[in-house]
Amino acid sequence: MLNFTKKDVLKNKLVLVTGGTGYIGSHTTVELMNEGYDVVIIDNLSNSEKSVLDGIAGITGRKPYFEQFDICDREKLENFFKIYKRLDAIIHFAAYKAVGESVEKPLMYYQNNLTTLMNLLHGMVHFNIPNFVFSSSATVYGQPDKLPVTEEAPFKPADSPYGNTKQIAEEIIRDTVKVNPQIKAISLRYFNPIGAHPSALIGELPRGVPNNLVPFITQTAIGIRDELKVFGDDYDTPDGTAVRDYINVVDLAKAHVVSIKRMIEKRGKSNLEVFNLGTGKGSSVMEIVKAFEKASGVKLNYKIVGRRIGDVESVYSDTKYANDELGWKAEIGLEETLLSAWNWEKNVRAKKK
Repeated sequence: MLNFTKKDVLKNKLVLVTGGTGYIGSHTTVELMNEGYDVVIIDNLSNSEKSVLDGIAGITGRKPYFEQFDICDREKLENFFKIYKRLDAIIHFAAYKAVGESVEKPLMYYQNNLTTLMNLLHGMVHFNIPNFVFSSSATVYGQPDKLPVTEEAPFKPADSPYGNTKQIAEEIIRDTVKVNPQIKAISLRYFNPIGAHPSALIGELPRGVPNNLVPFITQTAIGIRDELKVFGDDYDTPDGTAVRDYINVVDLAKAHVVSIKRMIEKRGKSNLEVFNLGTGKGSSVMEIVKAFEKASGVKLNYKIVGRRIGDVESVYSDTKYANDELGWKAEIGLEETLLSAWNWEKNVRAKKK
């Protein structure tokens, strides 16, 4: 493991990003480094590539510190904390995240997603790490009674083990900060992150068959997939396809930087705060398809198939609290976001030729 010199530690605030070579983690690392933070990433590379570090360096001019291991291993994590002293904050992304896979492999999801969280919280208590940002999800709301969804909406029974791990994780964090008031935490409930960095140096790079809509769209457009499957056209929505709140990943990443600053500057209203991260606008699957075709100039081959287990009909955010209290707002438009995803896809495939 690398170690920091005294000069390094004193120069900048130091943030641990778990899962930092992943999709959202890498974009957040870029935004942190652009704001002058030092970043150390822990990632086991189970669903990402080490080459992402080169993309981060290409954007920021420097590489983050990097350690490769699984934070389910509590002994290795404690050794890490002994070496990387004086962490100012942790942002926790490292988790399994595919709804469909979680339905098929629930124990794998509970084991990984909850063990990693508890190991980190144990470390925060023992090593006096004060600030924690949790990568949560709008899946905690299930199919809400009212739209748009505010942070006060009750949790519904989860539609998938993945969603349930997010609900349970938030409860674990709440109970932990209650008896450890020296720890501040912010839970960010994402809606649907899409797009890529405008440089096309980092983006969403799923292994195998994509579980998310936009990488499946871009892979279909470039010819890797024969067709895009649209799961269900009989929902009670304007065009029958499921509606989600799609947010640009760079906008999303910036919210994590704002959250870290909020806790370091002690501006929070309580030890645990919750914010929805979305655009406040719902878009259907077919609207995304048409917007991508317009932005890219590529006609997609798609097919309507049956609904997918674990999917809810419609969900989109009420962003007022995040806009007013957190001081953050999504700014990048849908077509620009989809074009960034397409440029990233083309860049990835060009490198592989």
